[in-house]
Amino acid sequence: MNAILDAAEQILAADGYDAATLKAAAERAGIPIASVYHYFSDRHQVDAELMRRHVDNLEDLVNEILGGENPPATLEGAVDAVVDLMLDYFRENPSCVELWFARRSDALRELVQAFDKATAEQLWYFARNRGLLRPDTPLLVMQLAFEIGNRLFDVAFRVTPVTGDDAVLAEHRRLLAAYLRTYAPDPSV
Repeated sequence: MNAILDAAEQILAADGYDAATLKAAAERAGIPIASVYHYFSDRHQVDAELMRRHVDNLEDLVNEILGGENPPATLEGAVDAVVDLMLDYFRENPSCVELWFARRSDALRELVQAFDKATAEQLWYFARNRGLLRPDTPLLVMQLAFEIGNRLFDVAFRVTPVTGDDAVLAEHRRLLAAYLRTYAPDPSV
């Protein structure tokens, strides 16, 4: 199963979504196509399994940042830490970009939404507990920040597919920091 997933991921990264068929993944993995169907009934199952890998990796990275020895001490620092983490991950994993933003199936959409929901809640608790956001800040605020962030990443990688557009990414950070700052204990800071 891993050989099929690894092959599909390589094809996605090198040649894009349309090229990453089950047949192409089987050929690259050196596995008969009939064997592929033993593990995956269709391409969407492969896509979902690849996305699960990416989501698991991203969750681990977020946990390292927020629970590490030097967690972000400012609201802007928290925004930068999460944006940098996601940006670096997307740049290093172009197959993730292919799946994350196109959301070609309900399964992919649900995986991204579940990640956003869980990570928004984690960051909301982190920011409130560290005094970066007021205690009465609604969870909706962080959920909206993640929706905005996803949309702006999507735009950045459509404008400049491999690296994300620097101008869009700069505005991405600025917009998120300014929005979240309105919920800081002292919004003028």
